[in-house]
Amino acid sequence: MTKISVEVPDELLADLDAHVGEGKKFVNRSEAVRASIRKTLDQLDEIDQRQGRIDDE
Repeated sequence: MTKISVEVPDELLADLDAHVGEGKKFVNRSEAVRASIRKTLDQLDEIDQRQGRIDDE
């Protein structure tokens, strides 16, 4: 898996960290970021389909 580095505002990181850890939704920051990217890309694909920018396969 490729590693990347991003800069994140402290406020956004604090919000993310509220969902990361034992007994929370994500086990670590990486999982939270991957899930967020997947969800965003899925939403963008749905928007593109509705706007006719990509074909339904």
